[in-house]
Amino acid sequence: MTRAAVPGLPSTHPIGELLPALYAADDFASRFTAGLDDVLAVVLSTLDNLTAYLDPALTPEDFLTWLASWVAESPDPRWPVEVRRELVRRAIALHRDRGTPHGLATRLRLTLGVGVTIADGPGVAWSPSAGAELPGTPPELVIRVWPDRSPVDQDQITAVVAAHCPLHLTPQIEVLPAPPEDPT
Repeated sequence: MTRAAVPGLPSTHPIGELLPALYAADDFASRFTAGLDDVLAVVLSTLDNLTAYLDPALTPEDFLTWLASWVAESPDPRWPVEVRRELVRRAIALHRDRGTPHGLATRLRLTLGVGVTIADGPGVAWSPSAGAELPGTPPELVIRVWPDRSPVDQDQITAVVAAHCPLHLTPQIEVLPAPPEDPT
């Protein structure tokens, strides 16, 4: 989509109507202002609809990427436009939960349409000596995913996990053919 010249788009505020009577009767002045109206009609139309450009549900698809940058999101262009719109709409909640198992699971469900369970091991360790190795083993993070509403793409799952998993964790990703059995 382009917001350049849109053929036949009328100006919401024609300049010729604002001219004094002396110039309004002049043929050259009316043709000149009509040409300006054609150029400015797109600008005025965009400004008249500015609130729609700032709404992720209504913004044109080519504007969505720029709008996503305002809320520090970088949706993959391969994802469906509905997913990208929802990602921008829910950006604040997603950023608030970033780095938590709930936040990572929500992001995987939303962006890739997969079922997710996350097993987050104990993550507290300390040492009485400064600069010493932390005692115990590093915290574990096991992410199990399975197809829910779309097929599982291992590369995309790895990319989302790498971008939104805390750096001190080494995640293990397991792709399951179906949801795991409920042990209860």
